[in-house]
Amino acid sequence: MVKIGNIEFEEVPVMLAPMEDITDPSFRFLCKQFGADMVYTEFISSDGLIRNGAKSVKKLDIFDYERPVGIQIYGHIPGAMKEAAVMAESARPDLIDLNFGCPVKKIARRGAGAGMLRDIPLLLEITRTVVETVSLPVTVKTRLGWDEQNKVIVSLARQLQDAGIQALTIHGRTGTQLYKGRADWSLIGEVKNDPAITIPIIGNGDIDSPEKAREMLDKYGVDGLMIGRAAIGRPWIFQQVKHYLRTGKLLPEPTLKEKVGLARLHLEKSLEFKGIPRGIYEMRRHFVHYFKNLPDFKPLRIRLLTTLEPEEINSILDEIETRYSGL
Repeated sequence: MVKIGNIEFEEVPVMLAPMEDITDPSFRFLCKQFGADMVYTEFISSDGLIRNGAKSVKKLDIFDYERPVGIQIYGHIPGAMKEAAVMAESARPDLIDLNFGCPVKKIARRGAGAGMLRDIPLLLEITRTVVETVSLPVTVKTRLGWDEQNKVIVSLARQLQDAGIQALTIHGRTGTQLYKGRADWSLIGEVKNDPAITIPIIGNGDIDSPEKAREMLDKYGVDGLMIGRAAIGRPWIFQQVKHYLRTGKLLPEPTLKEKVGLARLHLEKSLEFKGIPRGIYEMRRHFVHYFKNLPDFKPLRIRLLTTLEPEEINSILDEIETRYSGL
C-alpha cells in the first residue's frame, strides 16, 4: 500500500502528470475513465491566483469524480505562494503539489518552476511556508537539479522531507535539459533507496509503454509512476500500464473506431468546460496525437487544426472513421 497523507493506494499508483494546456478537466475526465489513480490540474501561477486572474482561478475547478486530485501551484515569492496555497486549499483538492520542475523558459527564468533549483534555500523556505499554512498534504514535483553540474536531488529529497512534504515526484532530467535526451532514473532510484527517505517517491520521465513502466518499477523500486507527454492523445495508456503491471499481459491498442469515439467525447467535454473557441483550440494538440501515424493524413489534419465549427469537426471525424476503417 502507498499512502500520501490520508490518500491510500492498494497497488502501485499510476498518475497523470500536471501539464500546462493539457491536463484540463476534459482530459482529466478521460484519463480517470481509463484508470489513472491520481490526476493533477494544470500548474497554476501563484501570482495569477492572488491577483484573481480569470484563467488562473478557473484552473481551480475540480470535480468529485476526479478524486484523488491534486492542485499544482508555482511561483518564487513565499508570500504569494502562501496566499495561493490558501486559495488552492479552498477548492478542496486532496493535496497541494508544488511545481519545482517546469523547465519552460518564461517560468524558469523568473526563478519559478525548475528555476527554483538554482536557489535551494528559497525553494525550502517556500516549501516550509506552504506546509505550515495548509492542512492538506503537500507534495513536490521537481527534477534532478538545475544542470548537469548541479544534480542535487539526493540531498534535496532529504531536505524536502524534513520540510514536511508527504510525497516527492522526480522527473529524471535536469532543468536545462528540458525534454531532450533520455530521462536518467538512476538518481531517482538512489533517492528511493536512501534509508533516510520514508515518504513515497514517484518516478517520472519517458514512461511511454507498459513495458517501460514495468522496467522502471522493477529496476528502481519507486512507489508510484507518473505519466506525462505519453498520455497526450493516449488516455488509454493508464489502463494498459495497470493491466500489464497486474497480469504481465498487453492489452491491444484501441481500434480506430474507438479512437474516433474518444476524440468525440473529448471534444464534447472540452466544449462543455471551455466553450467555443477555446475548447476547440485546446483540442487541437490532442487530435494530432489521437490520429498519429495514419497514412496520407495531412489534408484531414489541416482541416482539424483550422476549423472552429464543432459540426465540421464531427464531420471530419466521420470521414476519418470511414476512410481508415480497414486499418
